[in-house]
Order: sequence, then structure tokens, then C-alpha cells
Amino acid sequence: MGKFINPFTDYGFKKIFGQEVSKELLIEFLNDLLEGERVITDLTFLNNEQLPEYPGDRIAIYDIYCTTDTGEKIIVEMQNRSQVYFKERALYYLSHAIVRQGVKGESWKFDIKAVYGVFFINFLLDENHKLRTDVILTDRETGKLFSDKLRQIFIALPLFNKTETECETDFERWIFVLNNMETLNRMPFKAQKAVFEKLEEIVDVHSLSEEDRVRYENSVNAYRDYLATIDYAAKKGSEEGFEEGFEKGIEKGIEKGRREEKFETARNLKSLGMTSEQIMQVTGLSLTEIESL
Repeated sequence: MGKFINPFTDYGFKKIFGQEVSKELLIEFLNDLLEGERVITDLTFLNNEQLPEYPGDRIAIYDIYCTTDTGEKIIVEMQNRSQVYFKERALYYLSHAIVRQGVKGESWKFDIKAVYGVFFINFLLDENHKLRTDVILTDRETGKLFSDKLRQIFIALPLFNKTETECETDFERWIFVLNNMETLNRMPFKAQKAVFEKLEEIVDVHSLSEEDRVRYENSVNAYRDYLATIDYAAKKGSEEGFEEGFEKGIEKGIEKGRREEKFETARNLKSLGMTSEQIMQVTGLSLTEIESL
């Protein structure tokens, strides 16, 4: 086990950005992400599980859900798994956060606050191969901003390949640290930015309590199981590719791995006490499949 926690695990990511004691880290990161646009001075963590408002509606579970001191809603996620409809899922999450701002009664005049989605993705978003993709609402013809109420930022971590000495901005320093944290022997950039000293304290594996260490190790095992599943799926797809076309075989193998992953997710959610209906909404599995687990 390394000196610092793995930020790609569910536990590790929330340890860094999703708890009250590390709120300063999230504020600093968001300000570096939005440098030159706005400054966040404070934020409040909200319930990251947004229950459906209507029967049959999907439950929305975010890694981190918070509101700024001026009312904007921010969703922050670490997504390791490539999904066919990931862009649509991200849009659904933001739309859900917008809709929930509605107030009953005629006095409300649709005065909504902006909703930001910040998605760290450990895969490539599309064929454009960009480290950072900013999505805003603009006029198609003029390119002028139409509304500032919805903003999506996707950060494709595999596309960042700068070394420590090549990092020029605080945003790049954050991405370097997140990408390399588990293999670092020391925390870099403390001289350039004091917040990295705070980060070093929080992510030091040896500072974890016994209970937190167990949670972290379970999270690491789940992450490694996922990597093994993807590796198996790719190899299986390659083998089947000789018989039914290489790319089609790869696709089939990966799809099989994703389905196995859904069942594993369903088992975990079931052990946490979620109902079959809620698990069905999260995973897309049928009620019969879930109840058979």
C-alpha cells in the first residue's frame, strides 16, 4: 500500500473532496478550475442522495453535492467506468438539480441558481481527446452565451501527461497530484500552494483510523476488481474477435464485463439496505434479476 490514498476509489475521492474537514480542498480546487470567472468563498455539503419525486422516477446519487455561499449547486463526481450514455447521465443529474429548485405556489418566478457539474473521468469522453471539455448553453449562430444556469466540465484524466516540473497552473498541479497520488513518496507543490500541505495530511494512509483503513482497503479492492473485470472483458473480446470480427468481439467482451459489474453493484446496494425498486433504478437490472441475488 502506498503512502497516500488512491483518489480513484470511492472512499479516497470522498475523503479528499467530500467531507467537512476537507472542505477547504474542494473550495480551492473549484476556484482553480474556475479561475478568472468567479471566486467561491464558502460552500455547504448537501444530501448526495436525491430521492425521486414521482413513482417510477430515477433516484439520483452523486459523489458530492454542495451549494456555494451564493446559492449555486455543484455536483462533483469521479467516474472510472465508461458508459454508453454517460453524457446523458451527466445532463440528467444537472437537470434534476435544477428542477428541485422549484418552489410551489404562484409567487415563484423561476429564479433558479446556476448548476455546475464537474466530472473527473478515468476514460476518454469521445473521439476529440481533450483533457478538459467545458459545456455551456450558447446561441448556435453567434456563439454568445444564452444562459449561465447550466455548466458541465469533464476532465479526462488519462489525457494528462505532464510531469511535475511541467505543470504551470494550479489546475494542472491538482490534476498531476490526483493522477499520481498513490505512487508519490512526497506531496509536491507545497511551496507554490499551501493547500497541498492540508491535502498531504488528509491523504496520508498512516493517519487513517483503524475503521477508516478497513473502509479504504475495501474500496481499493472494489476498484481493483473493476480493473480486473475490464481487463478480462478486453482480453475476452480480443479472443472472440478472431471469430466474429475484432472490434465486435471487443465490444461484446466489454459489454459482458459491464453486465457483471451491474450485478456486483446491485449486491453491494442490497447489502446497504436499498430496496429492489431503488436498485433497479440505479443499475437498470430487472426486478427479477435483483431479487435473485
